[in-house]
Amino acid sequence: MPASDPDNCLDCLVIGAGPAGLAAALYLARFKRRFLVIDAGEPRAAWIPTSHNIPFFERGISGREILARERAHACHYGAEIVEGKVVRLAKRSDGSFHAWIEPTGAGQGKSFEVAARHVLLATGADDIEPDLPDVRDAVRRGLVRYCPICDGYEAQHKAVAVIGHGDRGLGEAAFVARTYSRDVTLLTLGAPMDLNGEEWELAKRYGVKVVEEPVGELRVEGDRIAAVRLQSGAEHRFDVIYSALGLKLRSDLAVTLGAKHDEAGALIVDEHNRTSVDGLYAAGAVVRGLDQIVVAMGHAAVAATDIHNHCALPT
Repeated sequence: MPASDPDNCLDCLVIGAGPAGLAAALYLARFKRRFLVIDAGEPRAAWIPTSHNIPFFERGISGREILARERAHACHYGAEIVEGKVVRLAKRSDGSFHAWIEPTGAGQGKSFEVAARHVLLATGADDIEPDLPDVRDAVRRGLVRYCPICDGYEAQHKAVAVIGHGDRGLGEAAFVARTYSRDVTLLTLGAPMDLNGEEWELAKRYGVKVVEEPVGELRVEGDRIAAVRLQSGAEHRFDVIYSALGLKLRSDLAVTLGAKHDEAGALIVDEHNRTSVDGLYAAGAVVRGLDQIVVAMGHAAVAATDIHNHCALPT
């Protein structure tokens, strides 16, 4: 699609094919818009073994199943999804966007360019993996969970560990302790805790045990880390381990264009999910706010509807 040809200018380019990007694709397809979805690879949602707080799936549904169903639904209405990575995004003098895309799928073709009147950024985020001995990609592998809002209910009354430090780590440990379990341990992996008196009182109030000693060895049983042996030799056994080390947001494309963001890189949007860059929208984990699949889908619905309302009538 020659980006220089105004007749080939898309109504919207959707960057990302996770829950937000695919929900936007469904809406845009049913609005009869001209759009393209760029899928850079396996989204973070694919790591979810089972989620029990997606409406209509009372018995739970895996992240991969969510993505497969969403993709099939959008494609049923004609959505076009291309495997590739947007390596550069620029705004032109006429207000449209110009994207340079490198294919990443099987039988990769040549790089190509796309022009679009609007862009919806649904690129998501990556969890910061904990530095655990002899275990790589623990979050990706499901050995360490990353969302007690999503599945803390299943961890109630169990022995829970939270990997983290500072007020972020303590905040998540306290959330689990006050909501689901009174047996919560905060593992700092050797990082010292720098908390004030009020924060230590919070830990005491909810019975959060703080372990600052480095971890020397792990015991993996099946799909979970069952025991943590400290360097001193002391062993702690857990039923569930969460990571509270934060996210690395994939917001670079928007930030480079000058979109407003917070100190973590999360994009600031208005009630229509517009960023501060005219024509650039954002949805999902890349947006400042609650990081949840149903929220991401809601962002996408709002953004896609506003994009449709700002386009000429579909032909």
